[in-house]
Amino acid sequence: MTKIATSGQIREADAFTIENEPIASIDLMLRAAEQLRNSIINRYSKNSCFQLFCGPGNNGGDGFALAILLLESGYQVEVFHPKAELLSDDAACFFQRLKHTSIPCLDYSRNVLDISIHPDAILVDALFGTGLSRKLEGDYAILVDLMNQSGNSIISVDIPSGLFCEDNSGNDLESVIHASLTLSFQFPKLAFFFPEHAAILGDWEILPIGIHPEFIESMDTQYHLLIPEFLRTRLHSRKRFDHKGIFGHGFLVAGSYGKMGAAILAGKACLRSGVGLLTIHVPRFGYDIIQNTLPEAMASIDKYDKLISKIPGCDGYTAVGIGPGIGKSMYTYQALKDLFQRSTCPLVIDADAINLLAEHQELLDIMPQGCVLTPHFKEFERLVGPSANHYVRIQKQIEFAEKYQVVVVLKGARTSIASPDGSCYFNITGNPGMAKGGSGDVLTGIVLSFLAQGYSAQDAAMLAVYLHGLAGDFGKAEYGEEALLPGDTVNMLGKAFNTLKGI
Repeated sequence: MTKIATSGQIREADAFTIENEPIASIDLMLRAAEQLRNSIINRYSKNSCFQLFCGPGNNGGDGFALAILLLESGYQVEVFHPKAELLSDDAACFFQRLKHTSIPCLDYSRNVLDISIHPDAILVDALFGTGLSRKLEGDYAILVDLMNQSGNSIISVDIPSGLFCEDNSGNDLESVIHASLTLSFQFPKLAFFFPEHAAILGDWEILPIGIHPEFIESMDTQYHLLIPEFLRTRLHSRKRFDHKGIFGHGFLVAGSYGKMGAAILAGKACLRSGVGLLTIHVPRFGYDIIQNTLPEAMASIDKYDKLISKIPGCDGYTAVGIGPGIGKSMYTYQALKDLFQRSTCPLVIDADAINLLAEHQELLDIMPQGCVLTPHFKEFERLVGPSANHYVRIQKQIEFAEKYQVVVVLKGARTSIASPDGSCYFNITGNPGMAKGGSGDVLTGIVLSFLAQGYSAQDAAMLAVYLHGLAGDFGKAEYGEEALLPGDTVNMLGKAFNTLKGI
């Protein structure tokens, strides 16, 4: 599991490493610059020229050190800097070294509007790093605007200048560097996972700079990034003499008139994710559809032709999934209420079941603890109200998970998983080709499969989200983003499982 550090923890990490490695602060800065240089030379030919814009603090020091290393690597380099007396001690040290090279150095504080940006130059933003706590103004805001308006590619060092690491609610995102590439040190930053910052960050890469492992191990954070090395350890192994009863019996409540596809997609995904047995409860008219489309599943038939009105007893099932395509009739609401009142096995709640929770919030008081809810943004908004930005939405997600002691999977380009203990996990698999109706139904089926097999709600959600996205990425490689269908994602689940297992 990769930890996501706050701006305060990043300062503590540097200080701990300097004291306990031990290493001089300027040598840690040089180590960071070397990682920047290595990433850049792997991306850009020696014909590239760079214009570096350095600030007064240690982010500027990283830029000065990088400029020297790029010159040594054969690149054409130019540096813009503030008044020398404003520089931090470490930044001043590398600035003095810089002055003994052939690199042109121009003081932008004399008149920022006199800056000439070369049309072919790659701009390096080393103005401000993770320590910034107020929005940019004055000459720095003008400088940011000049860089953004240039149309040149921009590489940001650690974080785009002007962007705060966590909460940007009071920030002016127009006065923030809009990078093409962000090369960040050691830890992802929370702001990297919010959709409103996508155009600001561009592509991003985390560069290891040798922060002391003892600090990383002991660092307490509620935010984490899902990585395959950790998830691999959560997968259950299968033994030679295991049988279908070992892998659980899932019960899926899905479908209504015109929405039987949701039941089929969720059912297929559940079966493809390792469940031993699957029964799908559908409206009466859906019997033939399920039996003909999913011969591996058993069918449970509602007394009503077109909707779900009553859910039979759940004895004998190891997990229940409800929501895909069920609609929001009062009969279905009553069925959901009855399920909550008598359920004794893990639940995954999705789609119209979440919409029913939003419309009948008294259900929240009887919702069993340990459920997994899988809303997309709009469904979550119906449940808890609108949010000004994604940082606020994430806080509401965590609060909801803590209050009701459930796992909340907030679906999106960077799906987040909030746990009852207040921790939050972000996923980076998946692609825009998965933005089609039916993708959520597939995820529900995968979560149900893991719950039925005996995984904890937390592990079921993390594994399902990661594998769902990974299968979608394999589907994208096969069909392209535009042509990718949720059913293609289902068909790629086997490859996703094998990849996670290292097969």
